[in-house]
Amino acid sequence: MKLALRKVRLIAHLLHGMWTVATRFPNASAERRHALNRAWSLKMLRLCGMRLVVHNDAARLDRGALVVANHISWIDIYVINAWRPTPFVSKAEIRQWPVVGWLAQQLDTVFIQREKRSDAKRIMHELAARLGAGELMCVFPEGTTTNGLALLPFHANMFQAAVSAGVPVQPVCIMYEDAQGRQSTAPAYIDDVSLADSLDMLLRGGPLTAHVYVGAALAPDADRRVLAARAQDVVAGALQAMQTGKAVAGTLAHEGDVIAAASSNDANESAETLIEPVDQPRRSA
Repeated sequence: MKLALRKVRLIAHLLHGMWTVATRFPNASAERRHALNRAWSLKMLRLCGMRLVVHNDAARLDRGALVVANHISWIDIYVINAWRPTPFVSKAEIRQWPVVGWLAQQLDTVFIQREKRSDAKRIMHELAARLGAGELMCVFPEGTTTNGLALLPFHANMFQAAVSAGVPVQPVCIMYEDAQGRQSTAPAYIDDVSLADSLDMLLRGGPLTAHVYVGAALAPDADRRVLAARAQDVVAGALQAMQTGKAVAGTLAHEGDVIAAASSNDANESAETLIEPVDQPRRSA
């Protein structure tokens, strides 16, 4: 499918998302809004030539948890919402993006001005209140995007919200894979790449698979720095396991802070994944 036509379909889907939020969300239950968000996000991935595979979904928490994930691209948000819709903490600039910024605001995104230290404190208190009320919130503790090949250190500030609210932290790892089964950096939104160029690279790099590994929840019984380090260890371990093809559902066992992977043969037999088709034919190897 020609690149221009695929972009037109994406724009139409974004506009349909605005219509859905404006007309169907006001009178919908929370459960219905989540279902609409998830279905819309799954189609967004398909239009981007991407399928979703979820690993270890049995560990998922559906309320009252701080979700923390590595951050590669703007598409990460739709990957997580296609897995399980979750409000995000996002940089304030996104609020000004056409269509996307409006959608993010309507979906309860918390916007932070990173250059203002006082704003981080405000956000932490808001997060703690929402978490304490049983909500889910997602943050990207690296503080910026990367190429996804390795992690940056996790900043500990936002982990204080989980400690203050007394709710668990759920580490989540995202990795993208190309049609040949190799880790892909095509979705990476880094350096001086514009949003338009990032979209072009993502569309041209497909078909892709977005892998999401759901880590076991971490109890908020530690200092925020210790909790951040534990979460980083879980995400780093899951990333390494996925990079080596050993991370599938049910094959990563968490014992304290130790991650042990089962053999890939056993793992393939017990894999429990969510796979969505793409709207783009796979390339031959």
